Amino acid sequence: MSSEKKGIVYAVLSYLMWGLTPIYWKLIQHVSSAEILAQRIFWSFIFMLGILLIMKKWSMFLAFIKELLEKPRLLLSLCIASILISANWGIFMWAVIHGRILEASLGQYITPLTSILLGVILLKERLNKLQTISFLLAGIGVFILTFHYGGVPWLSLSLALTFGFYGLVKKVIKTDSTMGLAIETMSIAPFAFLYLSHLMVQTQLQFTESISTSLLLMGSGAVTALPLLLFTKSAKTVSLSMLGILQYISPTLSLLVGVFLYRETLSTAHIMAFIFIWSALALYTFSSVSNRGKKLYFANKT
Repeated sequence: MSSEKKGIVYAVLSYLMWGLTPIYWKLIQHVSSAEILAQRIFWSFIFMLGILLIMKKWSMFLAFIKELLEKPRLLLSLCIASILISANWGIFMWAVIHGRILEASLGQYITPLTSILLGVILLKERLNKLQTISFLLAGIGVFILTFHYGGVPWLSLSLALTFGFYGLVKKVIKTDSTMGLAIETMSIAPFAFLYLSHLMVQTQLQFTESISTSLLLMGSGAVTALPLLLFTKSAKTVSLSMLGILQYISPTLSLLVGVFLYRETLSTAHIMAFIFIWSALALYTFSSVSNRGKKLYFANKT
């Protein structure tokens, strides 16, 4: 299997996981969103340390930290990535806990458009005619949802922008995905630990409320880091525009979860938007497969 195909598989798996995570967060909705965010960050770091030990990359990790101290621009980029993804986690968490899964899914629908635009504008990625049409179709679908909400969907836009720029930073940074994610979580983990310590001193920490709550909060590290690790692997070999289109898997699953499990209202606007967005996905996929077929054909002829 080629590196690009592996990257696509990693991307699909990560988006499937992200699409189903609202179910997990609903299980601990009695915990404050701020504490869940801090717990996610802290246990994600612990999870990544475990991954490094299992993969026997601990010495490489220490060497990587030393290298970062000699490359402040790379260190700054990883810190920016950690801030962006932490903000994205916090916004999404707040939306799920407060019964706004559909609005969060709108943000995830806008994210691929952000990724595609960033890829075209900043990375000079090119779209062919069919891909351009698919982008416009997806844009119409998102516009329908935006119009349906009756104003600027700030929560949705915040989700889209934070993850869109996170994807851009991860695309540009040339580091091992495991090392990079370990540094990202490590750079923000001290702040999470300080906040959790503050809650404990104030006797407001809900981590020890029950065994199930403790286990679920500890498990949030794996639930958070695993799809992110798969995504960072895919970002190295898959174009930002392709990642943008595949990303529609996640909000679609989240929207279905919100409608069928948690009884949020699915309006006519959502159905219309679905038609446009999935038509865009089908068209973009057809275009990509067709282009690969042509390249293989001409490569064999030469």
